Amino acid sequence: MSAVKDLFERIQNNKGPLGKWASQAEGYYVFPKLEGELGPRMMFHGKEILNWSINDYLGLANHPEVRKADTEAAAEFGAAYPMGARMMSGQTDYHEQLERELAAFVKKEAAYLLNFGYQGIMSTIDALVTKNDVIVYDVDAHACIIDGVRLHMGKRFTYKHNDVESMEKNLQRATKLAQETGGGILFITEGVFGMRGQQGKLREIVAMKEKYNFRLLVDDAHGFGTLGATGAGAGEEQGVQDGIDVYFSTFAKSMASIGAFIAADQDIIDYLKYNLRSQMFAKSLPMIQTKGALKRLEMLRNMPELKDKLWENVNALQNGLKARGFDIGDTNTCVTPVYLNGSIPEAMMLVNDLRENYNIFLSIVVYPVIPKGIILLRMIPTASHTMEDINQTLDAFEAVREKLVNGTYLKIAAEKTVDVS
Repeated sequence: MSAVKDLFERIQNNKGPLGKWASQAEGYYVFPKLEGELGPRMMFHGKEILNWSINDYLGLANHPEVRKADTEAAAEFGAAYPMGARMMSGQTDYHEQLERELAAFVKKEAAYLLNFGYQGIMSTIDALVTKNDVIVYDVDAHACIIDGVRLHMGKRFTYKHNDVESMEKNLQRATKLAQETGGGILFITEGVFGMRGQQGKLREIVAMKEKYNFRLLVDDAHGFGTLGATGAGAGEEQGVQDGIDVYFSTFAKSMASIGAFIAADQDIIDYLKYNLRSQMFAKSLPMIQTKGALKRLEMLRNMPELKDKLWENVNALQNGLKARGFDIGDTNTCVTPVYLNGSIPEAMMLVNDLRENYNIFLSIVVYPVIPKGIILLRMIPTASHTMEDINQTLDAFEAVREKLVNGTYLKIAAEKTVDVS
């Protein structure tokens, strides 16, 4: 019989595909510290940078009306109120008001507030299915969905990303299995895939309901407030909001805050209120976030010029990139990815150059999030950016692309003894 290993031995010897870069990357490439007021211009390592890496789509984070509402809520209630879980002692009129207004905004019968998006959707998935049910979900789903599916004690199938033929094939497999187990089918996709910027194929998925019996859960974190005539999201944009059975979004993107919500028919929300473990056993959303969200939602409804300005900037940035020959994939949302060919060390040198010599800060995505040999520079345009910001960025991108192609970054990486394997 072999000896029991020390649990930490594996952890100490293998930091993981990202963790192995910690000594070279932490504090600069990962876990960077942006300082100053939130916005397109912030401070990084003692210098002003042009920031493309915050999810403040509508520019609400530092809007004076929002700051005033947050400040007044803090002064009136403090940071703790209400104490306890909603079910026990954390219910208020403001929580109920926000739920009613959110439901009306996304055209659903009812809504329920969640403390955090990540844990909220995980718990929603867990509550909606039993071991007899089958889950079908996109292989490129966000980590929160994947972790939610991991809680499922029954069967699950993944389909190829946004591939309608693969969706149907796996719905057929799920249907056959559910007939054997006596369960149902939960289909999960995203309104907007936050890495690539593509909308989920909601119209095509809803159409499949004519052939298959399933319920649809949509994570619309990046679509809420940015897509659709009124900002109600990807379902409104594609004309199929009624076909979404459970709609989820977070306050961390267009609402520039913390918290999230789910919206569905009243009977489904009633069920979730009494079965959603992440909310039943967690503190209620504090009043600062609750009243702050009411103000933000009011601005989403009554200030369409914010979304118009956002899209003016999105179109200028994305059209400018395409005109200069950059590959931005097939994004049809605000998320703006730029795909380049190169290694992780080259990506590090490129981003260092952008930050130090061009004063541009953005997110870098490499393996294992995307395939080896690909560098993804991910930008989030906001309503607060200017045409000057966009033109500065386009010029800088042309300069760094040339250095990447001619091998400058690979040479620098080798000179710095960065492992280029």
